Amino acid sequence: MTTETQLPQANGSCCSPSGSCHDDAAADTGAVTTVYQVSGMTCGHCEGAVSEEISGIEGVTSVKAVASTGQVTVTSDAPLPEEAVRAAVDEAGYELVGRA
Repeated sequence: MTTETQLPQANGSCCSPSGSCHDDAAADTGAVTTVYQVSGMTCGHCEGAVSEEISGIEGVTSVKAVASTGQVTVTSDAPLPEEAVRAAVDEAGYELVGRA
């Protein structure tokens, strides 16, 4: 007689209930990701300045700025008003070209 024992999933495990290490939970949260084009960024300092200002907008959960492409990827709880993003980029000393 063979008996199989299934171990319960440990609390705090990185694996999902389906056994996958990636269950796309972020996709289920309703988060919005928008890519913007910003001109004037040339280095890591520029990336940090833009990221810091945009991170201050209510609802923003993550920001990734890449100086070499001029693209800034913003994830937020809901769509952001473009004027708020423009004001943040202006405050950092750069220019928002628009959505990429």
